Amino acid sequence: MLFSLRKNEWFGNLRGDILSGIVVAFALIPEAIAFSIIAGVDPMVGLYASFTMAVVIAFIGGRPAMISAATGAMALLVVDLVKDHGLQYLLAATILTGIIQLLFGYLGVAKLMRFIPRSVMIGFVNALAILIFMAQLKQLQAANWVMYAMVGASLLLLYGLPKFFKAIPAALIAIIAMTFVSVIFHLDVKTVGDMGALSSSLPVFLFPSIPFTLETLGIILPTAIGLSVVGLLESLLTATIIDDMTETESNKTREAKGQGIANIVTGFFGGMPGCAMIGQSMINVSSGGRKRLSTFTAGVFLMFLILVLGNWVVQIPMAVLIAVMITVCISTFDWHSFEYIKKGHYTDTAVMIITVLTVVFTHNLAIGVIIGVVLSAVLFMVKISKVKVDIIPKEDGKVVYRVKGQLFFASVDNFVNALSIKTENKRVLLDLSELHIWDDSGAEAIYKVILQFENDGNTVRMVGLDKESRRMMRQLRSYLKNSFR
Repeated sequence: MLFSLRKNEWFGNLRGDILSGIVVAFALIPEAIAFSIIAGVDPMVGLYASFTMAVVIAFIGGRPAMISAATGAMALLVVDLVKDHGLQYLLAATILTGIIQLLFGYLGVAKLMRFIPRSVMIGFVNALAILIFMAQLKQLQAANWVMYAMVGASLLLLYGLPKFFKAIPAALIAIIAMTFVSVIFHLDVKTVGDMGALSSSLPVFLFPSIPFTLETLGIILPTAIGLSVVGLLESLLTATIIDDMTETESNKTREAKGQGIANIVTGFFGGMPGCAMIGQSMINVSSGGRKRLSTFTAGVFLMFLILVLGNWVVQIPMAVLIAVMITVCISTFDWHSFEYIKKGHYTDTAVMIITVLTVVFTHNLAIGVIIGVVLSAVLFMVKISKVKVDIIPKEDGKVVYRVKGQLFFASVDNFVNALSIKTENKRVLLDLSELHIWDDSGAEAIYKVILQFENDGNTVRMVGLDKESRRMMRQLRSYLKNSFR
């Protein structure tokens, strides 16, 4: 059984995984270099991170075919640490980030993913597609007509080839073809080599050269906590997206632990912190990658490109890689969201749009998602905090108040105000069969209403409370003068 499980996870899609992994490796190089530049470290720091993250997560991650490497979101968080304290503190922060993520994994933090609403997920995906597209536009600034023409030709290959030939991913053919054209005709275009120098050396195991003191911990801990949260959030959201694309389930808890171990290993091998990459993961899946072998191939082939084919890699035109990422943007964006805006509930639409705008303007996926979740929670509470009261007078002098809704801290005022009706010397029946009490605030509100009626000379009786609400009310039973059932 164990053998069949390994075979299914690794070798059930041999050709597709190897070819897709090769495509991803090409796409990882300029991204890793760019993120290294953002963080203020040598390009090889990002490349080493992409290699170790991909290889380690291939074995221990919870989402097959998902690509983890150095990312822009993580790079932005370490800028000040690198600037003020240098590379060695960055490596220590990377290791500490992994330790915290590992603890989060054992604490079951991944289970919190179920509290992220669909509207936030749609906003996250669309914002990510927009950010990726904006990054490609920056690459095209001040470019000559040759580069624009090469982007256009690459797009034609990427969209045209699959209609006639699917044995090899169109992205791989386009990269090889455009590189061949650029080298043969000596075209004046920006290449991978223009992004940064590549070193033909393997990463080596090392301990960060820092003092092991509480002062050092105080320096790296705030950054490590931020990295841990952002890295897990982006990884688990990406895993959910790949789940939907491949119609398979992932193990989010295992993925959280895997991200932690991968970052620990990365820090000891001279890499910057990383997490799942939505763009490269989309490339992998759209190119046919489905198993762990695709992730492993991406990491190993990345290092093969740097060590063995470095002289060729630096000649890859950025135009073809930009075209590949543009296709990723188009396929990532949820085009059905426009219909969602027209037909969905206005609160869900507002959450989705605000999530998108927050991510786009802050360039921080975590902030956008957190704001989206908080806004969803607030709007949900507003939606369910309305309490309705129907007054049914009886001929025998009895008055029935039928209350409908959810009673909790946000709806208490609404409930009390709705029952602040001048009633004197009557038999009052509170019909709560369509009311549910969620917290102590709700129980105390009922007690307050009963006291108001009693102070006006009424006799009060409650009926219809469900079992959980009765249990909540019993906590205040000693304060009540009337029986209830």
